[in-house]
Amino acid sequence: MWVTSSLTTALSPANVALGNFDGVHLGHQAVIAKILHQTPQRDLSVSQVLGEGRDPDPRSRLKPERGDRSYATVVSFSPHPQEFFSGQRQPLLTPVKEKVEQLRSLGVEQLVLLPFTEALARLSPEAFVEEILRRYLNAQRVSVGENFHFGRNRSGNSQRLRQIGQQYHIETCITGLQELDGDRISSSTIRQALAAGQIQHANRLLGRPYRLDGTVELGQQLGRTLGFPTANLKLPDDKFLPHWGVYSTWVQLDDGSHHPGVMNLGCRPTVAGDRPSVEVHLLDWDGDLYDRPLSLHLMTFLRPEQQFPGLDALTAQIRQDCQTARSHLDSLPNPESSLTP
Repeated sequence: MWVTSSLTTALSPANVALGNFDGVHLGHQAVIAKILHQTPQRDLSVSQVLGEGRDPDPRSRLKPERGDRSYATVVSFSPHPQEFFSGQRQPLLTPVKEKVEQLRSLGVEQLVLLPFTEALARLSPEAFVEEILRRYLNAQRVSVGENFHFGRNRSGNSQRLRQIGQQYHIETCITGLQELDGDRISSSTIRQALAAGQIQHANRLLGRPYRLDGTVELGQQLGRTLGFPTANLKLPDDKFLPHWGVYSTWVQLDDGSHHPGVMNLGCRPTVAGDRPSVEVHLLDWDGDLYDRPLSLHLMTFLRPEQQFPGLDALTAQIRQDCQTARSHLDSLPNPESSLTP
């Protein structure tokens, strides 16, 4: 997949799904589905993830042949517009690298990650369509959600986008709000579920387990002395963290293998922890994980973080957590399987 933060290196013509898409949840997937191709994709051999590898002109290498279809493209924004306007940090359900992976798995061929600047925020709806969608992307089709707003002071909505697009012969697809079990599928609903420890509900709205991706770093090694060695995970600074506590999780190693595990998120009050940490114990596995990337697929919330009177009580609880996690994971053997009903 081609990833760029510059419109001058964007591939065109494009079919565009437009929005923030933080989480790439089931509602987002419904919007994105309308710009995907049913025929096999081109092999886009060049990849640039925010400066990781550069190509002076990818269009010369990847320009479609005459009569070929448009690139299936997601246009999103960085930072999140809410962060830009509020000045407050906005933790993300899917930081950039994770978002790229999720979009690629859906069949998206290009991600244009527009820097959300004052100049972009000032564009009128008409200027946004003319400059970005028409001039740079040569958009043939644009897909948005029913509640999409754009342009200066959010003055444009999905119907206005359709009206402006007609002037340039751009087809506009509008997807209605999506619901599951009576709940609206949205990034804010998923955040609320995660904050409350309702991991299974969040997973159903996402259509997959919520993930924590990071690299193993050296910890205090206390777990090893208790008989439960743990891997301490360094996460992206902008990752949204769920409710503190203990979770059953499938642990994906960098070799692609999956292993059952128990994760603790919090400050470990029993051992006087002074900062939040994420540590995971892999069941029935032993080896060196330092400096290796891990992905934790959170499956069930076992209990909130608590303080124990001593290490013996903590060890007994960890043993119980492992047994409970094992019983839960036995019924959820595939961390990549769809959780949709």
